Amino acid sequence: MKKQVFNPFLPGYEYIPDGEAHVFNNRLYIFGSHDRFGGTDYCEEDYVCWSAPVEDLTDWKYEGVIYRKEQHPYKIGTGYLYAPDVAKGPDGRYYLYYSVADSSIISVAVCDEPAGQYEYYGDVRYTNGHVAGSHKADYFEFDPAVLVDDDGKIYLYSGSGQKSNEQFGHPVVGAFVRELDADMLTLLTEPTIIMVADEDRAKPNFFEGSSIRKINGLYYFIYFSTDITGLNYCTSKYPNRDFVYRGRLHSSSDIGLNDRPPSNAVSFIGNNHGSIECINGNYYVFNHRNTNRTYFSRQAVAEPITIQTDGSIRQVESTSCGLNGGPLSEKGEYLAYIACNLMNERVNRVRNPFTAPYMTQEEVTGFEYPVQHIAEIKNGCLVGFKYFKIPDARKIAIKIRGNVIGKINVLLEEEGSPVAEIPVNISTNEWVVCENTFTTNMEVFPIFFQFEGEGSLDMLSFTIS
Repeated sequence: MKKQVFNPFLPGYEYIPDGEAHVFNNRLYIFGSHDRFGGTDYCEEDYVCWSAPVEDLTDWKYEGVIYRKEQHPYKIGTGYLYAPDVAKGPDGRYYLYYSVADSSIISVAVCDEPAGQYEYYGDVRYTNGHVAGSHKADYFEFDPAVLVDDDGKIYLYSGSGQKSNEQFGHPVVGAFVRELDADMLTLLTEPTIIMVADEDRAKPNFFEGSSIRKINGLYYFIYFSTDITGLNYCTSKYPNRDFVYRGRLHSSSDIGLNDRPPSNAVSFIGNNHGSIECINGNYYVFNHRNTNRTYFSRQAVAEPITIQTDGSIRQVESTSCGLNGGPLSEKGEYLAYIACNLMNERVNRVRNPFTAPYMTQEEVTGFEYPVQHIAEIKNGCLVGFKYFKIPDARKIAIKIRGNVIGKINVLLEEEGSPVAEIPVNISTNEWVVCENTFTTNMEVFPIFFQFEGEGSLDMLSFTIS
């Protein structure tokens, strides 16, 4: 099989949510939080970085740990490092902005390279030395985002719309912005609120996850919304005022896409946090998905987006081929962890996303790293992969295990009729292959596997030949 890139675009054993994608020196770097498989809280691991050359997004390199929890110089709560951002300062060095869990302070680390060993630099403060977020009257600080503008001015975005964060003793006012000095640490202005806190769950108001970009003269403020519909965005001609809501960018559960409701979500519903970035002239949205039927084991995903002449961006679908530059086009084996749809049996027109099949992992003999698979596929469940362009496919095989009797229907649309049926009658903890013939007249197509029968099965991979 020719080298292709999938979603998630990092190895299946890696859990990098809250991704801020930045291109520095013709390499794409992913900075984010770091979850743990089987974790019991958000962001339990140290910051790591992955990168790829902009001309080959299949060639991902693990850069290693760039900042450890223990490097933060004083203890706050759990000490977990929440969603960061990185910017290149006027001095050519790289500045990593982060907040420690249970705090209301934005801290900064610095490094001479984008993915080198960062060292603690200080806490964001005003010119009089007052550390922002250290006094009870200070606004609650959370999820920093940084923009170095074309005119050399530097802006720091922060804040929360989640009123429960007032438990930490600071007013939650929404998203706000201030100007930073050239030292990347000192605040030159007081906070200006750009989106007020309003927890009306029926509206796409600001909840958390600030991210900022400037594209074609417009400032794009990206965030996770109170209505849990995914990444939303506002735009303005100014970096610090007059932001106007424009719509939804991406939902890892496809909520809102073609009016899809949460009751028909294509996968487990959790928070979203991400960014947009231009790579070789093409724009992409970066986000994360949930695995292991939990909120705390999230993986990085990305999709191409199109920016219209008026600056608007239409919501894009979650797929298995986001950074690939088009559909997956090679015959061969595809691992199950690239599934973009994991849906439960429909009951009274509702699919419960919280009890649907889920992605998990285990140690496998002969593999250096844990291997992911889909668990608990039961009657009526739907497992989807998008998209493929293999016009001469003749056979499809699925590698499964479990205790089941029935068949696996192969569909080319979510509510379609089967184009193939694979009989399954197994009772084993070992992976076995079941197959049948397969053809399609569609140039580009998704593949859905729907189990019909008794019992429960796991899925490791499928092969198109």
